[in-house]
Amino acid sequence: MTKKCLIYIVEDEKDLGTLICNTLNQFYFDTKYFGNGLEAEQKIAAKQPDICIIDLTLPDMDGIDLIRRLQHKNIGIIIVSGRDALTDRVLGLELGADDYITKPFEPRELVARVQSLQRRMQLHEEKPVNKTQYARFSGLTYHPGSLTLNTDTPRQETLSRAEADMLMALLKHPYQILSRDQLLGENTVPYDRSIDVRVSRLRKKIQPENDKNALIKTVYGAGYMLVTEVEWG
Repeated sequence: MTKKCLIYIVEDEKDLGTLICNTLNQFYFDTKYFGNGLEAEQKIAAKQPDICIIDLTLPDMDGIDLIRRLQHKNIGIIIVSGRDALTDRVLGLELGADDYITKPFEPRELVARVQSLQRRMQLHEEKPVNKTQYARFSGLTYHPGSLTLNTDTPRQETLSRAEADMLMALLKHPYQILSRDQLLGENTVPYDRSIDVRVSRLRKKIQPENDKNALIKTVYGAGYMLVTEVEWG
């Protein structure tokens, strides 16, 4: 039997948290509800879920702080919040959140977002990358199996799943313009600047120091292009 997708709901409104759990349970997800960040964090340390749905306004901490602590774990993250400020959306995406839903919302919409994220995660599991494979470009080495980016110095960067998907698309098609849809795929969030935020974050991670030439070039009205040679090994 296929293992159920385990989802933790971290929400300070108990009625809403219960509603989310009940709705997801109807679609055969395994859910657990937590009313505060500390309780959720302790449970995550004991048993890591596949996906976390996190409210930004928690009674004991800012949800952004919880997301920051989870950003290097292999956990899908969906933000659910009544905070619609641009800074919250940008910061959540920069920390590796996969989606952002603003309250109020229809429970069925959340189910659709969860299913979309689950499909992406299953795709990674069903088609594992050869862990011995790597890509070298502009003095960097990217290891898809571990989502890590190394330079000739001790510095190492770990990419989020969304960043890794975007980088792989660019590495496979150097010197080709890729549209926003080609780069995002199912990583789309209801926020027009989501692609810009993720490209900006990826640029910071792959741009060699003292190199003023952007490796990811913006082609206005068309998309983005990786402008460097790529060697696979």
